[in-house]
Amino acid sequence: MTAESKSPSFSMEDFEKALEAHSYDFQKGQLVKGTIVSHVNDGAYVDIGGKAAAFLPQREASLKAVLDLSAALPPGEQREFLIIRDQDADGQVTLSIRQLELQRIWDHLKELQENGTVLLVRVTGVNRGGVTVDAEGIRGFVPRSHLAEKENLEGLVGQRLSTTILEVDAEKRKVVLSERLAVQSARFAQLELGQLIEGQVTGLKPFGAFVSFEGTSGLLHIQQISNKYVNNLPELLTPGQTIRALIVAIDEGRGRISLSTKPLENYPGEILENFAEVMTSAPDRADRARQKLEKEQQS
Repeated sequence: MTAESKSPSFSMEDFEKALEAHSYDFQKGQLVKGTIVSHVNDGAYVDIGGKAAAFLPQREASLKAVLDLSAALPPGEQREFLIIRDQDADGQVTLSIRQLELQRIWDHLKELQENGTVLLVRVTGVNRGGVTVDAEGIRGFVPRSHLAEKENLEGLVGQRLSTTILEVDAEKRKVVLSERLAVQSARFAQLELGQLIEGQVTGLKPFGAFVSFEGTSGLLHIQQISNKYVNNLPELLTPGQTIRALIVAIDEGRGRISLSTKPLENYPGEILENFAEVMTSAPDRADRARQKLEKEQQS
């Protein structure tokens, strides 16, 4: 028997049967790579290595409207696609670039939320509860309570806002953002422990004074005013009064800044006896005060 007679014959019909028997495990939600093969009026055919060429509808070609698909995706171009419809009877699946881009945007928004990153958004509309915004192509919402401007909402349309993300839910297609917290975060980033600030007293309470400075506010607790007991706070401080103090604690999560003037004293009770002198010479006392503050925090 010759070598030729021992070799099994494999006809084209056998090849087609083997091809049909081959399992192409393409499923909805799967990410695949493919090559643009050709175009038709309503889409393009893509080779993803399957039994049949996959189909990309024109409406799924991008998040933005595509008028000339052959120019946007010329034959031979390779890229990633998302399968959005399982194989039909002919083995053809339906692809999308638009939904892949959306998926990646949702993932990116979630990452920004986890990292607390500031996101620039554009105001697109107004409703009773706040404003709607364009957040990287996704419709988002900023509640009125989280806006810096809470009255003239119509005037915000078209403007860009710096925001942080409060909530991201891709399944519900929900994005809630805050301009107020982003502004607060930016301000807090410019502050540091031991920093000498100058501000105005905005209010007095039995437990201390609120001080406004550089677009934010802090609390000067009554126990942080002097190394000596303060018997009558209104005799020492009044609303509108200018004051200098050191930042001794920053709690960005709660939006709280704690201030102190007692490290500026040369002796206990000095600020009660000569407030004006302590305030005037505060810059010269600041370096020593910061060193003293660092020692107190380490102890």
